[in-house]
Amino acid sequence: MLELHQFRHSAFCLKVRMTLQAKGLSFREVEVTPGIGQIALFRLSGQRQVPVLVDGDDVVADSSAICRHLEALRPDPALIPADARQRAQMHLIEDWADTTLAAAVRAALLQAAADDPQLRNVLLPDDVPSPVRQVMSGLPGGWLSGLGELLGQEQRSSMLSSLCAIADGLDLNGCLVGNAITLADIAVGAQLSLLRFPASAGDALAGRGVPGISDHPRLQELFRWRDQLETRLINLDPATAV
Repeated sequence: MLELHQFRHSAFCLKVRMTLQAKGLSFREVEVTPGIGQIALFRLSGQRQVPVLVDGDDVVADSSAICRHLEALRPDPALIPADARQRAQMHLIEDWADTTLAAAVRAALLQAAADDPQLRNVLLPDDVPSPVRQVMSGLPGGWLSGLGELLGQEQRSSMLSSLCAIADGLDLNGCLVGNAITLADIAVGAQLSLLRFPASAGDALAGRGVPGISDHPRLQELFRWRDQLETRLINLDPATAV
């Protein structure tokens, strides 16, 4: 069986899980403990970052590389367009989601966690010892708020502007490229999940998010699109894929 080594609340790990769901592939999740668990991951894959997919003798790192490995492993339903123009558009959007959007999302979530001790607590891995969890939850928000300043107003405004543009041009069952779901949808949807956590994130996180973004009036349809996307992936029909 496929093994996905992951941090549960990583958008890049979610991107891979959504792709696995779309492909209908069975897999086992292996939660990596920050620190000591990453040493074992390095021995397995040669690097400490997640996600890492183990497929028999193949060990694949990086979410985009993993998604392409899964595309080759199970071509249907296809998530990479055959049409050259659409394929190029998909790559551009996926790269934007994995770099520019991801950096802004991480910083925004860091700021939200700095201001909200309960959010900090539920974002910690399950196997973090209780004393460490209590210390992290008890740190004053003001002491941590400087960390969140990594997200400048210009970067936040740019992210908000881009997301509003997507929201204005996308209907609930629409797709970012062409008329079928691609890796572009999955990459963007995964990042959106850290701005407002979906029900699949669990009861402790569902509905939580980044103030000013998760509750922004112009983005509500986009978050609903993201939730609908998860359902569509599970029920994806190869006959309707790209």
